[in-house]
Formats: sequence, C-alpha cells, structure tokens
Amino acid sequence: MTGSSQPSSSNVVGVVRGEYSVSNRPEAVLGTVLGSCVAACIWDDSSQIGGMNHFLLPGGRDDEAGGNLSHGSYAMELLINELMKMGAARHNLQAKLFGGANVIESRYEIGRMNSAFARDYLNGEGIPIVSESLGGENGRRIRFWPTNGRVQMRLLNKEDVQEVDRTIPKTPPPAPQDTGDVELF
Repeated sequence: MTGSSQPSSSNVVGVVRGEYSVSNRPEAVLGTVLGSCVAACIWDDSSQIGGMNHFLLPGGRDDEAGGNLSHGSYAMELLINELMKMGAARHNLQAKLFGGANVIESRYEIGRMNSAFARDYLNGEGIPIVSESLGGENGRRIRFWPTNGRVQMRLLNKEDVQEVDRTIPKTPPPAPQDTGDVELF
C-alpha cells in the first residue's frame, strides 16, 4: 500500500507493516501491533493533523530503500510529506515512537536497529520525540488519535504478537479524554 490520507468509514484504521495513514478527522484512530518493527506517531497539535507509519527495517542507503515502505527512511519521508501536504506545519510536528522489541532470536538485533534509526531520523529532521516505548522483549498494541497525539499502548507477550500480527482489531477504542502522554490499557 502506498498510504492513505483519510481513514475508512470505520473509526479505527489498521496500519500494518509497510503502510502509513494520515488523518485530520477527530473521530479517527490509527492502530497497529508491533514486535521488532517501529511505528512513528507524528502530529501537529495546531492543525490537528497526524499520522502513523509501521516499518520493518531501518533506513538504508537511498538506493536500497528506493520506494519500499518497509524501510524506515522511505516510510518516515512519506509520512512527514503527507502530513505537510494536508496542512501540518513542520515546526509544529511532534513524535511518539513505539516498538523495536527483541521478539525474535537474531544476531542482527533488528528491533534495536529500528529504534536507533527512528530516533536518529527524527532528531536529524528537528522533530522532537515527546514520548517513546522502545525495546524490551514484549510486543505492543498501539492506538493513536492523530488529531491530538493521544496514544494507548498495551504490552503483549510473544505469542500475542504472533497471533495478533495477522489482524488489527476494528473495534473502536473509547473516545479520547485528554492529550496526555502514553496511556497504558
């Protein structure tokens, strides 16, 4: 998928590996399940526009990522560009990062590499990271309200990640009550 600017008729839009979604609809909620992948939730409070991506591999050289949303460099670039196309101001962007867990035995430590890439990318772009939940051994289920930056996060065990990774629930979560940091549920 190349991305979408508006959610479907349901309030919850699933964002799976290699996808992103951006919205300015107050009722929209973006959801995903993460293991070693990372999701960046980026929004502009002033224009009430936000979006989420979900990438599998850290950035690489431009010719390696070349149009592949599974690579962090391309996924981050597309998300930020789409936010600005919809009216977000670059100087107002804020980010929350999630994922990067060590859920698969591997000598490459993909989760750690994804986390480091996401932090470095946003720092390089001058976008402040106001909250993060990265690393560890647990997957995460994320729900993000793109117009105000609110996030709900639930830690998952390895079996949950393998089971839930196949589908994203389409049940709308409760309406947001405030714009505080990460809310665990």
